[in-house]
Amino acid sequence: MSKRAAKAVPTMDVAVGQRIRDLRRTRAMSLETVAVRADLSIGFLSQVERGLSSPSLRVLATLADVLGVGIAGLFGAREDASAVPDAVVTRERQRPELNLWRTGISKQLLSPAGSDGRLNLFLVHIEPGGSTGDELYTHDGEEAGLVIEGEMKLTVDAESWTLTSGDSFRFASRRPHRFSNPSRDARAVVLWVNCISAAS
Repeated sequence: MSKRAAKAVPTMDVAVGQRIRDLRRTRAMSLETVAVRADLSIGFLSQVERGLSSPSLRVLATLADVLGVGIAGLFGAREDASAVPDAVVTRERQRPELNLWRTGISKQLLSPAGSDGRLNLFLVHIEPGGSTGDELYTHDGEEAGLVIEGEMKLTVDAESWTLTSGDSFRFASRRPHRFSNPSRDARAVVLWVNCISAAS
């Protein structure tokens, strides 16, 4: 890893942690309350909020549910782009990115950041061998997607599929699921839609 990349990694973790802490405080929730509801230790949650631990996508999805937002709510706007309420267009240079560098997954938010919309569009990059982990996870809402490049292994409940460029999917997010890139040398790119329920 280059010195520049090594520097960027903690910065990304700090930004995500700050966003989680801000959401928790805005909702007047204690560390203990969020930790219990997310089934995490208080120590680990504190480390995430301080940028000392890089959470998995499963952990982020759980925290988003507890905090009453979708995954998109953990992004925030890029420093060089101000969030505009009810924005219609997102320019390529304005896309906020959530880089889960330990798992080989990054998500760019294609829909306008900072909006309260329940439908969000992401461009997901999965590096060779990248994965959400062995553990299945659930969260609020529904999701669908289209594999644009490479291949992705998707598991929902007890069934698994290998999807390649042009294949698509849809399932309720409360069904236990996980995904990965089984390739050893090619990155997977997936256009991914998440829709959270009105109650969130």
